[in-house]
Formats: sequence, structure tokens, C-alpha cells
Amino acid sequence: MCDDLLARVEPPLRSVLEQAKLKKEDIYAVEIVGGATRIPAVKEKISKFFGKELSTTLNADEAVTRGCALQCAILSPAFKVREFSITDVVAYPISLRWNSPAEEGSSDCEVFPKNHAAPFSKVLTFYRKEPFTLEAYYSSPQDLPYPDPAIAQFSVQKVTPQSDGSSSKVKVKVRVNVHGIFSVSSASLVEVHKSEENEEPMETDQNAKEEEKMQVDQEEPHVEEQQQQTPAENKAESEEMETSQAGSKDKKTDQPPQAKKAKVKTSTVDLPIENQLLWQIDREMLNLYIENEGKMIMQDKLEKERNDAKNAVEEYVYEMRDKLGGEYEKFVSEDDRNSFTLKLEDTENWLYEDGEDQPKQVYVDKLTELKNLGQPIKTRFQESEERPKLFEELGKQIQQYMKVISSFKNKEDQYDHLDAADVAKVEKSTNEAMEWMNTRLNLQNKQSLTVDPVVKTKEIEAKIKELTSICSPIVSKPKPKVEPPKEEQKNTEQNGPVDGQGDLDPGSRATEQGADTAVPSDTDKKLPEMDID
Repeated sequence: MCDDLLARVEPPLRSVLEQAKLKKEDIYAVEIVGGATRIPAVKEKISKFFGKELSTTLNADEAVTRGCALQCAILSPAFKVREFSITDVVAYPISLRWNSPAEEGSSDCEVFPKNHAAPFSKVLTFYRKEPFTLEAYYSSPQDLPYPDPAIAQFSVQKVTPQSDGSSSKVKVKVRVNVHGIFSVSSASLVEVHKSEENEEPMETDQNAKEEEKMQVDQEEPHVEEQQQQTPAENKAESEEMETSQAGSKDKKTDQPPQAKKAKVKTSTVDLPIENQLLWQIDREMLNLYIENEGKMIMQDKLEKERNDAKNAVEEYVYEMRDKLGGEYEKFVSEDDRNSFTLKLEDTENWLYEDGEDQPKQVYVDKLTELKNLGQPIKTRFQESEERPKLFEELGKQIQQYMKVISSFKNKEDQYDHLDAADVAKVEKSTNEAMEWMNTRLNLQNKQSLTVDPVVKTKEIEAKIKELTSICSPIVSKPKPKVEPPKEEQKNTEQNGPVDGQGDLDPGSRATEQGADTAVPSDTDKKLPEMDID
């Protein structure tokens, strides 16, 4: 029954080996993935083909998906993953076609064969006197999943002949990027400027130069393929490029002696390229799709906001219904709890019946209505939780300032630098805060938990802030620094007149000062040593 289906297993395996240019003996291990590989007959066919035991260490259903996710992370700049050596390939061979003036027809060249490494760039050199068009297409249309093999047309503009009327050298860079997209990325024209002082080169030089190129047409154009290395280029291809370059040098040395060459200067001019992508949507249709996409995004956003508003009502109903019988029970009267519970049940029934598909504003209004009943209960609970902590903090502040006042009155050294008026101000503020706290505590203790509190946490926080702003600058005032006596003044006094030298008359002093200016005395020499000691 299944022989014809099982016979389809081996041909893809042979094709893979041929494309990879490997033999069965070169295969080290065979890992099978995919749901169909669980079929015993399929396993047997694959194992018999390779002559090896199959490995099933990976999850057969998730292996390909995980590999795709890993490759996406490697290509994406937003993710950083461990480096893997992965060489992507061109799935279908890509060729270029262009008009050939020499043959009065078209010429073509396969630029990227099947399984060529990607990303990759190549430079093609054309000799042209006027603009020309390159047509890119897939070389094997029978392998494509769609019938049309055409890719795009690329028109190289502003191509002009050289000053002597000869064909200009045009370098065209083609590339397959990391996503497998083919494009003509750039084109440039090489302008040749010859100096008039030297002899013109002989025609044989031009012929030798053209023989170095890979000839596509008999006369024009001559095409030269120069491979440019990219991160994905393998070693074998680089060796081929080196070999072709070496061969061209040998050809050059075999040429007969030539006349003295003229000095040649070259300059490169970038050329514009017009792209006509056959599968590309025109600009008007693309703008229409972008506009429709924006509308859908906005619609999705509004729908999400509507669902969020509906879910918020449902969450509030469940939350308040549970807490009314729990932590909120002491903070609501029996009648209020019963009426609020009934309101919550009606809202829940409405959500699953008439309120299943309502606009966003309807859910917002319904939630506001419920919060008007439930918020006072929630506020009383929160006040009851935070009020004792703040009263305790205020009491600690009062005790701290009372200790400072007591230490000042006992004339302790730590606070003896404070001003008596400032301390009196601290004492007055502390007593007022203590009286306020005791009054509010007594009133709150007499108040029922089912009604709004007498004092709120904001008032206690304000009182703590007020007391701190008045007392803290006074209490934390630093002691004034006492400057020690200067030693230089003492040394100057000790180094005064000795042995009656102070009794000299003004004349003798002037004479002595003049002598001191000319030659320092022994006493002056010793003064710095005394200062150091």
C-alpha cells in the first residue's frame, strides 16, 4: 500500500549528497527531525540508505522551530547569542541577461549558482558607450514554487564614452544579502585621463588588456568577474580567485615588447541605478496598505482598551466581594455591606449578559459607580493600617527632643552651646505636638471603625514635618570651633632682644641693620632652626 510513498524518501537524500558533493562515507552522524520520522518504515529507509544508526537526540517537533528562532536571533541586532559558524546558501541559481551589441541579441551569465554562499558580493565589469539594462532571473524555473522566474530589471544610467570615443569601463556590483535578496547595489564608471607629454599606447596593449577579461561577446562587451570577499565567502572560492589572477599575470608577461606607455590617471564616478522590481507593489497601493494597517492597529488598540476596561470591572467585583467578608469586614456596617454585596452581584450578572459587548465608556462608568461605594471602605482600612505607625514615629520625635531639652537644662557639655531662647522654642513646639497627639489619639479611640477617622495620615505626616523643621536645625547646631593659640607669635616673643641688645640707640641700630643686610649674623642664621624646633 505505501511502497510508492516510501519510495519518495531516497531521492531527496541522493540530491542532498550530490549538491553537497559528499559521499555516504563522509557522513559522521544522521539526526532525524519532523513528525514523519517517527514512522518505523521511514526510519528504516533512511538508516538503510546511509548504513548508519539514526540519532534522535532532538525533539522531532520543535527542532526546526528552535533552529529558525536561533537563526533569527543571530541575524537580529536586538539579541546577543553565542557565536555559531553558519553559512547560508542561495536556494535557486541567479543569472543576469543584457543586450549585446556585438551579437545583436542578448547575452547572459549565471552570477550565483545554486548553493552559493550568502551573503556574497561580486563585481562585474562591462565596456559600454551608453546606458544599459541588466535583467535578473532565476536560471532553473522548474525548481521554483511559482511559474515566473523573473526577479527585476536594473538600468544603469548616465554611461558616456571616453574622451577618445572608446567604450567606458563600468563596474557593477551585485549582491545577495543576508536575507537572500538579490540586488544591484552600486555601479561606477572609470574615467581614463591620459597626459599629452608621453606617447600613446599601442593597440596591442589594449588587446592584451581585454584578453585578461572573461570574454562574453566576441567584440563588445567584455565582462570581467571579480569576486569580492565577504564574511560568508569560503576558502575554495578565494583560492579560485587567486588562481585566475595569477593566470592573467602570466598572460601579460607573454605579450611582445610594447612602446612606452603614456601616463594614465583614472577617476571613478558613481552612476545612478533605476530598479524595476517585478514583484514590488506600486507606491499608491503600498500607501493604501499602510493606511489600512494603521487603521487596523488603531482598531486593535481601541479593542484592547475596551477589554481592559471590562476586565477592570470584573476584577474589582471579585476583589471587593472577597474583602468585604475578610479584611474590610470591620470597616463597613452590616447594612452597607449587604447593599454593596448585592450591587456587586448585579454587576457580575450584567457583565455576562447585557454587558458582554459594551463600549469602553460604559465599563468606565460602571467601575466609577462601584468605586464610589467601595473606596470609603478601602480608605478606612488603609488609614487604620498606617495611622499607628505614624503616631509611633511622632512619639519618637517628641521623646528625642525632650531628651535634648533635659540635657540642656542639666548643663551637659554636648548642648551647652545652644541658645536658651532657641531651646525654649523647641520645648514649646514639642509640648504642643504632644498635646495634639494625645488629643487625637483619645478622639480616634472613641470613634467607630465603620465611620471616617477623626485624624488622617496626611495630618500626622504634616505634624511630623512641622516639628522636624522647627526643632531639627536648633538641636543639630554644631559647637563653635575654638582656635588654638598660634605658636609663631610665641616663638617671635622668645626670639626678642637678648643681653641688652634692645638698649641700642637708633644710630647703632641703623648701622647694625645695614650690616645685617650685607652679611647675615650668626643669630639670624640660627633663627630658622629655632622656628623648626
